Amino acid sequence: MPGVSIETIGFDEDHLHLVMEIPPKYSVASIVAQLKSQSASRLRKKFDWLAKVYWKENVVWSPGYFASSIGLDEATVKRYVEYQGRQDSGQETLRLL
Repeated sequence: MPGVSIETIGFDEDHLHLVMEIPPKYSVASIVAQLKSQSASRLRKKFDWLAKVYWKENVVWSPGYFASSIGLDEATVKRYVEYQGRQDSGQETLRLL
């Protein structure tokens, strides 16, 4: 969609974080729905085994999402998103020991 851009992506084991720029003429819900739909379609085409895992439903992503607007400190949020998976994994190990 014109004007929509993904600024930062951070992956974790079972989810991902995105920092996106979305013009006010679009709703966040419509952008997320389109992003999930298009990426799921591409994933199913690239990875045939997904049809075996999700054989009852044509679903790749969970239906939910969380969205928040960024205030003044965009750089801090981008750093969190970029390094989130690496930072969390070490903290979790310490709690289990």
